[in-house]
Amino acid sequence: MQSAVNLYPLFGVVVIVAGFLLRFNPMLIVTVAAIITGLAAHFPVDRILIAIGSGFVKTRVIPLIILFPLAVIGLLERHGLRERAQTWIGGIRAATPGRLLIAYLFVREITAALGLTGLGGHPQMVRPLVAPMAEGAALARFGKLRDPARFRLRAFAAATDNVGLFFGEDIFVAFGAIVLMVTFLKETGIVVEPMRVALWGMPTALAAFLVHSFRLYRLDGWLGRHAAADEDAASANEPSVDAPGNPRRDGVVGAGQGEQA
Repeated sequence: MQSAVNLYPLFGVVVIVAGFLLRFNPMLIVTVAAIITGLAAHFPVDRILIAIGSGFVKTRVIPLIILFPLAVIGLLERHGLRERAQTWIGGIRAATPGRLLIAYLFVREITAALGLTGLGGHPQMVRPLVAPMAEGAALARFGKLRDPARFRLRAFAAATDNVGLFFGEDIFVAFGAIVLMVTFLKETGIVVEPMRVALWGMPTALAAFLVHSFRLYRLDGWLGRHAAADEDAASANEPSVDAPGNPRRDGVVGAGQGEQA
């Protein structure tokens, strides 16, 4: 006779989902979810507190590893890192947003393939450097962009980092996904070498590079058309000198009539 499975501890997952949807404090959400899960599993209160405390002690160094680089990046941004990056890239005539992001995609894939995944990332590379440099190149090439074009450009910068990291790290032999695949295949009776799995990740990484590079190449064309459309709309909205009711026109006509009188 099979014993019934207690599904009440899954309420902790519901608490996490609801908390993030309601935008509560993440630390508070995780703590409450852990307590509810422990109580639903019929754990005593002291055991729940011991588990939470021991988990905090074991991982207390991790927040320092995350927060210290963010503090340094924030300090650099406060002293004009983004503006310097925009000014520098704006002085390169051949630079376009697409070409810049293609170069970053290449570097990101190569470094990820070598296991250097920490050299990039959204908070430490895309936000303070890559996105401002792409905007600076767009400003020098197409002029000032409106918010939809700027947001699209930032999204492409973030996507470039994602694509480069995701497909580049699959080539690194010691990557966790490769180890997981090798272990799973070994348990099913299929013995493969990690190096061969990594080598077969190269065609996929190359295909991802070509596809995303083509998308970035098209991004330059889209930005150019968007900037031209904005210029046409701005010129169409400007009042003409000969338009009825134009103060300049009325003033000129009035002055001419006064001279004739």
